[in-house]
Amino acid sequence: MLLRDRSWGRLRDVERYPVEGPNALWQVYSTVSRIKAVRNFIFIQLARYCPVLPWKNWIYRRVLGMRVGEHTAFALMVMVDVFFPERITVGNNSIIGYNTTILTHEYLIKEYRLGHVHIGDHVMIGANTTILPGVTIGDHAVVAAGSVVHKDVPPHAFVGGNPMRLIERSSDS
Repeated sequence: MLLRDRSWGRLRDVERYPVEGPNALWQVYSTVSRIKAVRNFIFIQLARYCPVLPWKNWIYRRVLGMRVGEHTAFALMVMVDVFFPERITVGNNSIIGYNTTILTHEYLIKEYRLGHVHIGDHVMIGANTTILPGVTIGDHAVVAAGSVVHKDVPPHAFVGGNPMRLIERSSDS
């Protein structure tokens, strides 16, 4: 289901799955295998602390199935989605700041949601940012530290805050 916003950014493009019975998080292992979750958790923790960028990107690409461009840098403590990391795409020469969280799932009371996250080329994500499922961050965008990315970010935009707001848009766009 695509939720639209009339302002500058499109709201998140997520798939919605209703659940019966207890909240969706109690039912997580009917949507993802325990083995996959444990394996992903172990490798994500290794990548979070790994100081060698090529090794870190190797884990993301080869073990977790993420699409990661050349010369992209994930800072220390970045937390990618443990259940569906293969839904994350990051372009070339982008930086994902310290302790950023990239989610591709949300488990709610009566439903769970899944969405892809697309981060473009030459993007700068500030420290302690949370990126929610179903968003696209355009090429050359900058996301200020501490932001919650809850809708699409246009190319060449500078956004920030919680809720996230457009701070500036380059004339190059």
